[in-house]
Amino acid sequence: MRYQISGKHIDVGDALSTHVKDELGAALEKYANRPTDAQVIFSRNAHEYVCEATVHLSTGLTAQARAAATGIYAAFDACCAKMEKQLRRYKRRLKDHHRERPQPVEVTGASSYILAPEGDDSEPDTLQPVIVAETQTQIPALSVGEAVMQLELAGAPVLVFRNEARQGVNVVYRREDGNIGWIEPEDSA
Repeated sequence: MRYQISGKHIDVGDALSTHVKDELGAALEKYANRPTDAQVIFSRNAHEYVCEATVHLSTGLTAQARAAATGIYAAFDACCAKMEKQLRRYKRRLKDHHRERPQPVEVTGASSYILAPEGDDSEPDTLQPVIVAETQTQIPALSVGEAVMQLELAGAPVLVFRNEARQGVNVVYRREDGNIGWIEPEDSA
């Protein structure tokens, strides 16, 4: 497995890197089959250290965790515990999906845009929004169950995916009441 351990304005020494590899490696070996790579980023926010970890699994799913603490090792340990809890929670589902899916998740390229907010209360000159940035993103081909699992693992508010069963673009999202919503356009049925 590949590790990318870095710090934003923080020097990440050999001892911390070794600790990250040992602890995260043990957690991943216990709960995830064949993780491909892990990215761990340390930063400082006022008096706290922040640790953000992203792990890509061989099934194509991604698990993310974030934690903060007053010590850098404590921040990583809390982040690792969150990652371990997520993977433990989904271990059975990950195994089930992995048996059904011998190949990694197929992805399709797409453009993602960041739009400027409407400023003041005056009427806009045009209905076209102002594009601030354009990036490339990927839309995975998943089952609905895998999409919900990916939404939970990533902690994301919304996930756009291509429904493998019907080949249409679908959306799963976290509702305000805590439930998960699923949008499937009638065209894709």
